[in-house]
Amino acid sequence: SMAIDDIYDEHEQGERVREWIRRNAVGLLGGIILGLALIFGWQMWQKHREGQRVEAGNQFQAALNAAASGDFEQARARIAELRGDTYPVLAALDLAKAQLAAGDTQGAIDTLRSAPASDPALEPVRRHRLALLLIEAGEAGEAVQLLAGSDEPAALEALGDAHHALGQREQAAHAYASALERLGEEAPQGRLLELKLIDAGGQPAQSGAI
Repeated sequence: SMAIDDIYDEHEQGERVREWIRRNAVGLLGGIILGLALIFGWQMWQKHREGQRVEAGNQFQAALNAAASGDFEQARARIAELRGDTYPVLAALDLAKAQLAAGDTQGAIDTLRSAPASDPALEPVRRHRLALLLIEAGEAGEAVQLLAGSDEPAALEALGDAHHALGQREQAAHAYASALERLGEEAPQGRLLELKLIDAGGQPAQSGAI
């Protein structure tokens, strides 16, 4: 009797399972289809993203090629089409360098001015290069505004140069002293900074208070 009960239970359980499957078949099938759709969709999305990356890389390379060949108009147009945070800034830095090499300082200034401040790692580089060009072009006031709040030694040195160009010797000395402080004593550019500091009326720390 026990064995018959077990068989009946198994049969009943089997029926219950079949009944559950019948009731939930559409849901199960839907789940499988949804799962497949998600997997397929994800793969398509990945391919799309990869395609975008390749296209962005190609556009970036085209901008660099135009700058290298001296077609600055074409390079500017290519850069304007670039998407993302990094590519437009990198391409602008490269174009500005090419313009400078070709003797077009104002073009380089315009390029760096219009470059986006979108990449935190590249923004100090863009500001520093632009500031140096502005000082050279007699626009030291804009360079001071640009470098306000900088704490990199190179940027502080450029800030000192900008103040010096404006005849603001005290602010220049302060910027040079801050740059020296952050550089450390062994840095090769330290000697030049000391000379700039002395020229601005300051004194290097070793010689006493500034």
